[in-house]
Amino acid sequence: MDHTQILHTLQNAIPTAIWYLIPFFLVAAVIKSPWFKGKAGEAAVNLSARLFLDKTRYHLIKNVTLPAEDGTTQIDHIIVSRYGVFVVETKNIRGWIFGNAKQRYWTQKIFKYSQKFQNPLHQNYKHVKTLQNLLDLSDEQVLSVVVFVGDSTFKTPMPENVTHGGGYVRFIKAQTEQRLSDVEVQKVIEAIESGRLAATFKNHRNHVKHVKEVVAKKNSEPRCPKCHGEMVKRTVKRGENIGKEFFGCKAFPKCRGMVGAS
Repeated sequence: MDHTQILHTLQNAIPTAIWYLIPFFLVAAVIKSPWFKGKAGEAAVNLSARLFLDKTRYHLIKNVTLPAEDGTTQIDHIIVSRYGVFVVETKNIRGWIFGNAKQRYWTQKIFKYSQKFQNPLHQNYKHVKTLQNLLDLSDEQVLSVVVFVGDSTFKTPMPENVTHGGGYVRFIKAQTEQRLSDVEVQKVIEAIESGRLAATFKNHRNHVKHVKEVVAKKNSEPRCPKCHGEMVKRTVKRGENIGKEFFGCKAFPKCRGMVGAS
C-alpha cells in the first residue's frame, strides 16, 4: 500500500468534522505554549515602547545576540537615550512572586505549587556587563530593567527597576539625568548594530545550545537541602573525616545544609 492509499484510508476512517477541528487544536496548542507566551510578552513590551516612548529621544533595538566570554548572550530589548542605555529583560511568569534584589533565587507560587527561579536582576547582570564592555560605558550609563508580563503578583517589595507590564516605561521616563550626549547616543546605536550577531538560524541554534549547556551545568550542581540555595565544595579540616570533601551551603553559618561530595 503506497502513501496515497494510506492517506485515503485515514480520510475515510476519520469523520469529516474531526478534520475541521484539527487546525483548531493545533492553534490552541501553540497559543498555550511557553514559546508563544514569551513572544506575546515581548511583543507587548515592544508595543508599549513604540506607543509611549518618544521615538526621537528613545531608540528601541530588539532581540540582540552578542558574543560573550563563555559563548553568547541574548538581550530582549535595548533602549538607547540621552538618559542612559536601558537593558530590558522580559519574564513571562504567573502566580505570586517572592524575592528581593540580593537573593540569588526568587520563588514563584501558584496555589500549593512553589518553584525557584533565578533572580532576573542577576540574570540581566550578564547582559548589562556584556553591553558595557562592548560600548565602554560605566555602571551609571547602563541601567537594568526587568518586566514581568502575564498574570503575576509581587508579594514582596521589589526594586523600582522590577516592574509589571507598562510599568517599565514609567521607570525609564523617570530617569531625567542626562548620561549620554546626542553624539554618544548615535555612536552607541551604531556600535550595537555592528557588534550584534546576525539573526541567522546558525547563530540562534548556537545560542540555544549554549543556554542548554548552562542550564544542564546548573542542574548538575547540588542544591542546599534546607534552603535550596547555592552550595560550595569544602573539605573537612578535623575529626575522623578529615580531608574528605563535601558540599556546604554558601549561606553558612546562617544555613548549615550539606551533602556529600560524591
